[in-house]
This record gives sequence, C-alpha cells and structure tokens, in this order.
Amino acid sequence: MLPNRQTADELISSFKLQLPTPELERALNIKDNLERRSSLKTLLLLLVLMGTSMIIGDGILTPAISVMSAVSGLQGEIKGFGTTALVIVSIVILVGLFSIQRFGTGKVGFLFAPALALWFFSLGSIGLYNLVKYDITVLRAFNPAYIYLFFKKNSSDAWSALGGCVLCITGAEAMFADLGHFSVEAIQMAFTCVVFPCLLLAYLGQAAYLTKHPDSAERIFYDSVPESLFWPVFVVATIAAMIASQAMISATFSCVKQSMALGCFPRLKIVHTSKRRMGQIYIPVINWFLMIMCIIVVSIFQSTTDIANAYGIAEVGVMIVSTTLVTLVMLLIWQTNLFLALCFPFVFGSIELIYLSAVLSKLLEGGWLPLVFATFFLCVMYTWNYGSVLKYQSEVREKISMDYIHELGSTLGTVRVPGIGLLYNELVQGIPSIFGQFLLSLPAVHSVVVFVCIKYVPVPVVPQEERFLFRRVCPKDYHMFRCIARYGYKDVRKEDHRAFEQLLIESLEKFLRREAQDLALEIDASEVDFDSVSVRSRDSAARGRNGVEELRVPLILDQRLGEAGTSTSNEASLELPSSVMSSDEDPSLEYELSALREAMDSGFTYLLAHGDVRAKKNSFFLKKLVINYFYAFLRRNCRAGAANMSVPHMNILQVGMTYMV
Repeated sequence: MLPNRQTADELISSFKLQLPTPELERALNIKDNLERRSSLKTLLLLLVLMGTSMIIGDGILTPAISVMSAVSGLQGEIKGFGTTALVIVSIVILVGLFSIQRFGTGKVGFLFAPALALWFFSLGSIGLYNLVKYDITVLRAFNPAYIYLFFKKNSSDAWSALGGCVLCITGAEAMFADLGHFSVEAIQMAFTCVVFPCLLLAYLGQAAYLTKHPDSAERIFYDSVPESLFWPVFVVATIAAMIASQAMISATFSCVKQSMALGCFPRLKIVHTSKRRMGQIYIPVINWFLMIMCIIVVSIFQSTTDIANAYGIAEVGVMIVSTTLVTLVMLLIWQTNLFLALCFPFVFGSIELIYLSAVLSKLLEGGWLPLVFATFFLCVMYTWNYGSVLKYQSEVREKISMDYIHELGSTLGTVRVPGIGLLYNELVQGIPSIFGQFLLSLPAVHSVVVFVCIKYVPVPVVPQEERFLFRRVCPKDYHMFRCIARYGYKDVRKEDHRAFEQLLIESLEKFLRREAQDLALEIDASEVDFDSVSVRSRDSAARGRNGVEELRVPLILDQRLGEAGTSTSNEASLELPSSVMSSDEDPSLEYELSALREAMDSGFTYLLAHGDVRAKKNSFFLKKLVINYFYAFLRRNCRAGAANMSVPHMNILQVGMTYMV
C-alpha cells in the first residue's frame, strides 16, 4: 500500500527472483487477489497496525509488571513494607531505567550476559534443589493425562487458570528486538539450551515446594528461595527485570522506527546510540511517553495481579496477530507447502484462541488496559497513514504539466543563476506543483535543479551502490533531473548533508556518462530508460526460456505500476566495451559535466515545502474531522521535514502550500 512504488524498486538486489514453481504461482494468485481488493488491503494494514500497537503497549506493561514483581519480594522480608512503599520503590527504579536509555544498550550491554547467565543459573539450581528436597514425583506432570484430570476436577477454575499459564511464556514475542544485537543462531541456542531448561526446572521446583507449603502460592517465587540466598537472588531478580524491560523498550523503539520508514507513524527524532550496531536506537519522545505511562499504571493498579491480567491479553493478542501474518508470509514469501502452511495456524492458532478465551474472562479486572493502549496507537498510526496517502494523491493530481514547462523554455521564465537547487518532494515522476510556487516566489532559479524524493522500499536494506535512481526531467539545456534516494526500512541514514551531496553528485555524473554511452552505442537515443530496458530484457529472456512471464519477476512486483521514462544511475554498473567514446570525445557531455561542477562550486540550496493539508469542503464529516484536526495536529507536532532530512538550516528556502484532499 506504499503510494510511491516503482517498477524499478524490484530491480534492487535485495528483491530475490523466484524460479517458477506451483507454490510461486499460488503465491502470485493470492497476492493478486489481495491487491485487487482495497477492502482486503485495508484489513491487512489494520491487522499489522494492531499487532504493532500491541507491541508498543507491551512496552508499557512489561517494565511495570517486571519491576513490581521483583520488588514485591521485599513485602514478606521487611516488616512494614506495604503497598505504598512497593509503588514508590518501583517508580524510582522505572525512572532510573528510562533515564539511562539515552546512553544506549551498548554502554551497559556488557553486563547483560553475565547478569542473565547468573539469573538463569539461579533459577535452574534453586528449582533443582526444591525438586530433590520436597517432591520429585511432580515429574509425573509430564504425563498429558493430568491435563484431562485437572480440567475434570476444576472445570471453570481450570479454564481461568490458563490465563496465568500465559505469563510463563511472556517475553517470547520480543525476541525480534534481540536481532539488533545478536544473530538468529545465538538466540536459538540460548533459548533452547539455557532459557527453556532453566525455566522448566524453576517451575518444577516451585510445584514441588507447593506440595509441602500450599499456603505460599501468593509469594511462591521468593518463598521457595532458601533463606540464606534471598538477598542475592533479590538483587539478581531486580537486575534481570530491568534487562527484560530493556529488551521490550528496544522492541518498541524498533517497531516505531520501521513504522515511520513505511509511512505509518509520525516523524520523530531518532538517536543512534551505537556506531557498530544499526539496531541500537533511542527515540526520546517514545521513551518519556512509555515512562509516564508506566508510572501511571503502577500508581493506579498498585498490584501485579491486575497488571498481569492486562499483560496476558496483550501477549495473546500479539501472538494471534503474529500467527496470522506468519501464515501469510509462509504462503507468499516462503512459499511453503500448502498443507504445512495451513497446519501452522490450525495448531498454533487453536492453542492461542484457547488462551485468549481464558484471558478475556479478566477483561474487567485490568484486561481492558492493553486494548485502550492498542486502540490509541492504532488510531494514531492509521490516521497518519491515511493522511499521508491522501496528501501524496493530491500531489500527483496537481503536478505541473510538461507542456507548460516547455512553453517557459530553458530559462523557466526567469533568470538561471549558478548553483544546485535540491527540491524535496514525494513524487517519483512528474514535476511537483510546489516548483511552480518557487518560480513565482523567487527572482531567480538555480542553473541545475534536482527533484529529490527520499523513499523507503519494502526491503530491509538497499545497497549503497543502488541507492540513487536518476532520470532527466526535461531536454538537456534545462539541466533538470529527478533523483530518487531509496532506503530500506532498516537502513540508517547517518550521513550528513555534505556526504549526501557528494554521493548525489557522483551518482549524477555516472548517470550523465552512461547516458552519453547509450547514445554512442545508438540504443534508443530518444528514450534513455534503463529501468524499462532492464524489465523488458528480463521478461523477454524469461519468456524465451520457459514461457512463463510473470513468474520471473519479483514477488512484490505490481506490473500495473509500470513507469515509463525512469532510468537508474549507479545500480548494477555494467561493463561497457572499450570502443565507447570517452567524455573527451563528446563535447556535449564535457560541457554538461563542467556546468555541473561549476554549479556545485556555487553551493547547494534546499527547496522545501511547508505544506498544510485540508479536507475539501464537500468531504463527509468524519473525513474533515480526521484530516483537519487529528492529522493536522500530528503534522504540527511531529518532526519537521528539514530536521528529518538532515539538511542545513542556513541553506533552506521554504514556501507554504495547502493541499486539498
């Protein structure tokens, strides 16, 4: 549903071509059905946004319940340590936890591994001690027959108890956040060889302890710890709770950052806290928002029981959304066998629905909280996406016609002065209407004008050599170009404006040389279009080999969005024969390159639009409310375009414009 997609985006090497198979054909049919029905696309978008919103909600609940659970151990150990003291100590720890986020996990990350290793060693060894000391016969619980006997004996109470079982597996949904720090193999080994066996021993030990001390159910973890080990275990448990909270906070930052890249979240300031790990980021606004919400949750609920009810619904909600989306990925991307792909949601989805029915019984006892958080973030994300798409569609409708530009001539009806003007806009083709406002407002225009579109494509990373996509907008004497700078949703834009300018000019020079080489080779001088040539040649080759045209193009390709007249600058650099004439033998190329260098020496100016988006007068009431008030509020309070694009304020020219959508 990205509005500015291009056929050329599928030529990035990150998009992997698929060999024709029945699974690929099935995947293309499913994709085509999804793309032809706007209702299905909207439903899928809402599902993804709902899952993302619940993850962000988890970022509020996880620190609250983790810290409170750890600190609650003091209630039975220190006399007079009541609920008020528990809340105050928990808030102090939470404030400290969120205050150190700006330093990044890299500064304290070296402590995570030994702290968690000590934590899991403590869990496993104490569990094994209790198992041997109190009742080793609890190992019979591995017999599935006891599940039936448990439900037969306790009926509705057993069903309600499933909500507590959910808390045994919480945190698994945040594993993707660890991918910013560790490899997949490391996470798999850690969970299989360390986390799972230690947790299993811990719960077995607690079960054995309860057979001898059934009154300790309310405080089972700390009561089952030997008296002499209480304080060391308390300290380690508190540190582990902070680390677990840290993982969830990092997951929230990651979700928000990628949502921003895909146009589903208002622009916010992102701070990269590590020079080596691109996944380690810090978002100040989100950090302080999470901290305030955590403090409010702890202050209002004052008990881990109600927070646990809320936590359970958030966890199961995330898991159900994940199962649904992974099933879609199995069909579309992985192209798994149909039987296996359907078994996955049947097995896991059935289990999750059973747990969901159990946790929903706690809806009025705190379970409503994650739904409120998820609804709030869903409204923010969908409103931003809806308004951004309407704004882009308005820009497409109002773009300046080429006939009008040709009538103005190469001077554009004004004076051309040395310099390079970078006009930022979101259009991937055509001349934006804001350019007309600059022609009316400025007494002169730069000798070289480049329409820059910074866009994010639905792949994680775009290689640096494939970053820019160039095309000439008008005849040569106009010196006007379009540059599309493409980034993956995990790409980190760390370069300053000077590095970006240098890279852009180098790419533009390569484009001009390749254009001249194409002319020298007499390859369609009137249509210098590497995108179309590449797509046509690839498709024709596929037809020649197997006769199945559509199966040779990337999976996420929409051929209806084919764009004529686009050319790439430096992606997939081709080896050209030595017979091609050099720039010394091509006076027009040498003249254009010298003009470009002269313009570069005169400096860069960034031409930006300060846009206001309003709903048309004949729009229905709900649309006016969303666009004129909610979306306008988000635009006014989000990060400004100049700051988001990392451009120098001294070199900016802005004009205002209102988009009627």
